[in-house]
Amino acid sequence: MEIIPYGGWKRAARLVCGETELVVTLDIGPRIIRYGVIGGPNELSEISEDLGATGGTKYRFYGGHRLWIGPEDEKRTLQPDNDPVEHREENGAHVFRSAPDKYGMQKEVRVTPDAAAGRFVLDHAIENHGAYAVEFAPWALTVMAGGGECLFPQAPFFPHPERVLPARPLVLWPYSDMSDPRWTWGKRVIRLRQVAGKGPQKVGTLVSQGYAAYANHGNVFLKRFPFVEGASYPDMGSNFETFTNEHMLEVESLGPLQRVEPGGRASHREAWYLLKGEQPPADDAACAAWLEAAAKSRPL
Repeated sequence: MEIIPYGGWKRAARLVCGETELVVTLDIGPRIIRYGVIGGPNELSEISEDLGATGGTKYRFYGGHRLWIGPEDEKRTLQPDNDPVEHREENGAHVFRSAPDKYGMQKEVRVTPDAAAGRFVLDHAIENHGAYAVEFAPWALTVMAGGGECLFPQAPFFPHPERVLPARPLVLWPYSDMSDPRWTWGKRVIRLRQVAGKGPQKVGTLVSQGYAAYANHGNVFLKRFPFVEGASYPDMGSNFETFTNEHMLEVESLGPLQRVEPGGRASHREAWYLLKGEQPPADDAACAAWLEAAAKSRPL
């Protein structure tokens, strides 16, 4: 680990794992502002007008990876993360921790490089330092650079009448347009392309397989995340969501809704892999098999 200037900020932590690097801002956050092959392009989006900015009460998007409180609520979710974070090393992990916001919510992202597995493990936590219990879900949003395509699996297929109960919840927002050509509604895989100049699209779903991907720059970002059988998830039962607009695309995972008492915390883990030089097949069945094989050999 080394402390470097980045994007106009004076202090950021650069972590290396094999051929990949990850940069976490220390002057604001916690934010992961860069992830990519060393010497290669940033797989994450950067909001140019926000780079290097600090302080103030206005919420800034910055880009990169952030930790939010779900379901989305203007009061608790859109709390600015414009101030410096505490950083410490602990048992091989790097812990980035904000001060509690005005509602008593304190965010922490613990990053563990795992060179043997070729991954970064991200442990997210939100602590309740307020006076009352609050129900919420930890929500990990990875904002990807434009020009790529998000891919996530459908629930496993079973013919009728082997299964008669629903298995594929698909949650739409008021601005979701299923006829938009950026969507590909495959039998096994759903795809959403990011296209410059095109407006917002979003869906949520329950991905019991616990993985999603984003293909860009000739690489594939693979995100692994948990699925808890029987848990209550926000946004009508979504543990995965993807959103795009004219600039970027978000690959989002969510933990279960939890009632967090004062002094308690809600946690949520992800594992990140970058598959250098890989490209998912165009064919739906082949793509599904490729994604499944890639995820199976790269655990959470």
